[in-house]
Amino acid sequence: MSTEIKAPVFPESVAEGTVATWHKQPGEACSRDELIVDIETDKVVLEVVAPADGVIEEVMKGEGDTVESGEVIGKFKEGAAGESKPAESKKEEAPKDEAPKEEAAASGDAILSPAARKLADENNVDPNSVKGTGKDGRVTKEDVQSHIDNKPAGGAAAAAPAAAMPEVNVASGERPEKRVPMTRLRASIAKRLVNAQQSAAMLTTFNEVNMGPIMEMRKQYQDSFVKRHGIKLGFMSFFTKAATEALKRFPAVNASIDGNDMVYHGYQDIGVAVSTDRGLVVPVLRDSDAMGLADIEKKIVEYGTKAKDGKLGIEDMTGGTFTITNGGIFGSLISTPILNPPQTAILGMHKIQERPMAVNGKVEIQPMMYLALSYDHRMIDGKEAVQFLVAIKEMLEDPARILLDV
Repeated sequence: MSTEIKAPVFPESVAEGTVATWHKQPGEACSRDELIVDIETDKVVLEVVAPADGVIEEVMKGEGDTVESGEVIGKFKEGAAGESKPAESKKEEAPKDEAPKEEAAASGDAILSPAARKLADENNVDPNSVKGTGKDGRVTKEDVQSHIDNKPAGGAAAAAPAAAMPEVNVASGERPEKRVPMTRLRASIAKRLVNAQQSAAMLTTFNEVNMGPIMEMRKQYQDSFVKRHGIKLGFMSFFTKAATEALKRFPAVNASIDGNDMVYHGYQDIGVAVSTDRGLVVPVLRDSDAMGLADIEKKIVEYGTKAKDGKLGIEDMTGGTFTITNGGIFGSLISTPILNPPQTAILGMHKIQERPMAVNGKVEIQPMMYLALSYDHRMIDGKEAVQFLVAIKEMLEDPARILLDV
């Protein structure tokens, strides 16, 4: 029985999507609920799974094609693996220990599923170097991924640039180029960032914070924290709690602009910018005031994993009253973050770097971090922005202030 494979019903704010990857090809068997195709929208990547055991009968929308909500993108035949794969059926009729192995030995090639071959080609992996765990020694997509994950750093890292750009003969003066279509998510990010710069009266104020007290606290309690909560204590949880307390004292920084109205929020939903291969996404820590340090760390790890796997949902990124971005993990010393509309402010963290500082009339080496607060001057006055950033600085340099609310 044939059934239609349809694109998911997109959220109301999403008009259309693009077929990102077909994980199964026509004639390839798949199990019920197995991932068969990814649909990328300008916000998230949506997954379509097999409705039952069977095979992909026909692909009507190829990778890169635009699809609308609920549009038919292919056909699926339930329980038809034998009918749609005559070549493999013939192989299976022969003794299992002879035909497939003899054929593979004669050709010298490993037997790969289409998805495994695609992944191997993308990562410049020799299929014959991958040990197959599938039926009759077939190399599966999981085998290739496992091989990539366990491959020595030098091999995989060195192969990727070579595959991305053709070899250049300097003497010939060639100037190679590679044109790659912008993904929907990256195009949406670009549009929002440009709109933020054009529509807001954006201004950035800077300060610096001595990270010594926080680093000492982490060092003192890290083992106990891990033992009790099963997760490491990072810096982001301290910044989130400090920002939450500062937002309570300066409501304008926690507000948003809607047309000619200023909307003040009586809660703190803090977005944490996460960098992925597809682009920058901002999942939201909801009601951060009610979260402990361990809750924040666990949620950030959860979001990071989902972002890496492309599994963040619309609900994970909707809303947010304030955003924190950490360019320091990439080595940034100072920057001017761009607003995340319709929010009116964003806090930028940076690299911790030891610098000589004047302490009680003496020069001492301290682990310092520059902080940057970009804000919409239409909503926030300079005085409020500076005081907000100073409040965060004071709470980080003396964490007891967070508990005492002073």
